[in-house]
Amino acid sequence: MADETILLGAVAYDAKVVPIWEGIREHFKKQQVPMDFCLFSNYERQVESLLAGHIDIAWNTPLAHVRVKRRTQGKSLSLGMRDSDRDFKARIIVRKEAGIKTLNDLHGKTLAVGSRDSTQARILPLHFLQEQGVNLAQVKLTAFDTDVGKHGDTGTSEIDVLKALHEGRAQAGTVGDLIWVLEQAAGRIDTAKLEVLWTTPGFDHCMFDALPGAEASKLEAFKRGLFAMKWENPEHRRILELEGLKEWLPPREEGYQSLAKALDEQGGW
Repeated sequence: MADETILLGAVAYDAKVVPIWEGIREHFKKQQVPMDFCLFSNYERQVESLLAGHIDIAWNTPLAHVRVKRRTQGKSLSLGMRDSDRDFKARIIVRKEAGIKTLNDLHGKTLAVGSRDSTQARILPLHFLQEQGVNLAQVKLTAFDTDVGKHGDTGTSEIDVLKALHEGRAQAGTVGDLIWVLEQAAGRIDTAKLEVLWTTPGFDHCMFDALPGAEASKLEAFKRGLFAMKWENPEHRRILELEGLKEWLPPREEGYQSLAKALDEQGGW
């Protein structure tokens, strides 16, 4: 008899991941959708496990998502995303004393960037800067390759960027909008020293991915259970708040086009 349980993969980038997926599993059980999860230490292992058919669905970062799409020749199935995954942005932060008033003023300056697999703190900010005419060969990059394999999920490399800016080891830096807002709210941004120079165009973030040959019944059951989660339900809200959303939304692909272009340019596939 076939196992009807949906096995989902997620990366353990933080301790809160366990209660999030335990809560979602309990919700799915109430929806009469058998579901379980397994945790990975990095997205590269998770992607390989999905492609090998060891898991049914993967909760992927944008980088993992476009890599799965590329390796399946565009045939992988996108199932859903958070409302907060749409129109994500990154920011170029500068020291006020550095005299950086335009993007071209970055030439000759030190730019702190996040880990090499962080979409929001390195890959896309550098891509968008080039599109704006910044010659990166004339910019000194200081990279913080912290928690490589987590694709920037921990935010650690972005905290390192902000620390370098506060301490004057860099005149500019790249961080995702979420970390910037959270650090401001926590009172850890010295507004006498730092300010936003520029905000990037929007791009999309995480996605649930499945292989084109996945069992249709499992995928339909998964989407039914997922989209049944409602902010108005207090039990659901607790989990949604932990995962950083108010509503699960259908997938869309246009928000990943800039990332695919950036990976072509940077050889990041």
